[in-house]
Amino acid sequence: MENKESNTNEQSSEELKKTEEISQNSNATVPAAEALNFSNRIPLEDLKNAVEAIEAELAKVIVGQRDFIELLIVSLLVDGHVLIEGVPGIAKTITAKLFAKTLKTEFSRIQFTPDLMPSDILGTSVFNAKSTEFEFKKGPIFSNIILIDEINRAPAKTQAAMFETMEERQVTMDGVTYPMDTPFMVLATQNPIEQEGTYALPEAQLDRFLFKIKVAYPSAEEEIKIIQTHHERKGSKPQALINDVLTPVKLKSFKAKIQEVIVEEKIIKYIADIITKTRNHPHLYLGGSPRASIATLNAAKAMAAMKGRDFVIPEDVKRASIPVLNHRIILTPEREMEGMTTESVVNMIIESIQIPR
Repeated sequence: MENKESNTNEQSSEELKKTEEISQNSNATVPAAEALNFSNRIPLEDLKNAVEAIEAELAKVIVGQRDFIELLIVSLLVDGHVLIEGVPGIAKTITAKLFAKTLKTEFSRIQFTPDLMPSDILGTSVFNAKSTEFEFKKGPIFSNIILIDEINRAPAKTQAAMFETMEERQVTMDGVTYPMDTPFMVLATQNPIEQEGTYALPEAQLDRFLFKIKVAYPSAEEEIKIIQTHHERKGSKPQALINDVLTPVKLKSFKAKIQEVIVEEKIIKYIADIITKTRNHPHLYLGGSPRASIATLNAAKAMAAMKGRDFVIPEDVKRASIPVLNHRIILTPEREMEGMTTESVVNMIIESIQIPR
């Protein structure tokens, strides 16, 4: 009995000490749970803050579209190009324009039409009478952020002119190579409904896009907010509300940090399993290439860094897989006639593969 009482007294005195320590530290700014958190091996606080700043700027005008905006930022951070697909009037073009406005860089917009020639985009050599020599006059592609509106309206010759520029970030004209400035990012929009006067993009060009983002209609609540926001602006231009929050120098440092994000071997195998399974899936006529594997890896690393993590988790790979594979896989004619989508097949593949632990 005496031992039990002494033990009880000792426990109560220890609890009293703990209570006193907690009360003394009650005004501390850092919670105890937070003090136990691990610290990243790579400093990512600046990157996370910059991403939040871009999202906050776009939220002044754009209602919803969080996934769309997040994927645009991911693509920017890994030097990728984006194909944006959606019906007219759902803010594809304005989102791309305002996104470019948040960056302290040059911006150009090219409207693709059936009569557009490669020289209208890349530039042309003009004879200078004073120097009696030909001078190359750069086209609108020589910018940092390029918005191509209705990319599927230009003929094959013009589409082919974009191959070298998008992949190698340079233009070769009359035997002379002109490198593009950095950053260099192409944002291209297309309408999936209207097919008259359009040209299907070749697979080789589609593969140069990091993501294909499908933009859907807003919900009823978002629609109400869109109308209210437009009414409250009272005719003021959306571009006037957006400030630039990221410089090319800062962007370059963020890109370097993303390259250092840790990817374990089991995550690399997980990516490879997803991509290789697209090549022998019964519902698919064409699967993903090794470029799809690299794109998934790069996107997953950027997604992890944007969340403040210096390591990739399976969830990052899952989120990157659909926009990476959307335009790189082709359904069999039978499944396409049944109304199956590439997204549903990618989800089937992801669910069939064991998540690494």
